[in-house]
Amino acid sequence: MSSGGQGSLKETPLKVAVIPARGGSKRIPHKNIKLFAGQPIIGYSIQAAKECGLFDRIIVSTDDEEIASVARSFGAEIPFLRPKTLADDFTGTNAVVKHAINWLADEGSSVDYACCIYATAPFLKSKYLIEGYQKLVAAKSSFAFSVTGFRFPIQRALRLDSSGSVDAMFPEHIYTRSQDLEEAYHDAGQFYWGKSEAFLRDEVMFSPASVAVVLPRHLVQDIDTPQDWYEAELMFRACQSERS
Repeated sequence: MSSGGQGSLKETPLKVAVIPARGGSKRIPHKNIKLFAGQPIIGYSIQAAKECGLFDRIIVSTDDEEIASVARSFGAEIPFLRPKTLADDFTGTNAVVKHAINWLADEGSSVDYACCIYATAPFLKSKYLIEGYQKLVAAKSSFAFSVTGFRFPIQRALRLDSSGSVDAMFPEHIYTRSQDLEEAYHDAGQFYWGKSEAFLRDEVMFSPASVAVVLPRHLVQDIDTPQDWYEAELMFRACQSERS
């Protein structure tokens, strides 16, 4: 609103969480709502988004009515069902976030910041979502996302040929002490904060346009296969027992 020739007051930025959760998981059937340590795994992502207190809206983007029902039970919105054209094996998460931003714009809500949160991120902590937003704004970057360090120096990696013979991938570092090697990081696969225009322009995320939120290694676990799931539950229960 404006008053007495003083111009428009700056409104609080609109911040939206977008949780992609399609229904067609093949390696782990019903992956996004499968019980993980006693509750549907998507519930952990929704709860972390709610607990951080940053989001004006928490939206689950899905093409599946069963996922939608579970997400609503945890307090998320499902204002639309994702079109089938954005629910195949080749659709990237950026396209899903763009669709949500554009859908909200068509409904009259102009998003300033969006955060893509993976539905299978049970280790996600609200404090890291807050840190990500703070770093994004402070650095005036396009994106802020979670990373963690590799457990072993990548400079000491080995390659195997078809016969099983071993060779050093970086022979210049094969005798370098581990403590003298630069630490390397990888995407932790939990959340991706971004300015809405950065998502809409398809800016490159893994670039100097981004800042990182470094997570401890014990809070990071890919969950792509049944073995991953088993290991993640063991880690999760171990973390829970330490706090009890």
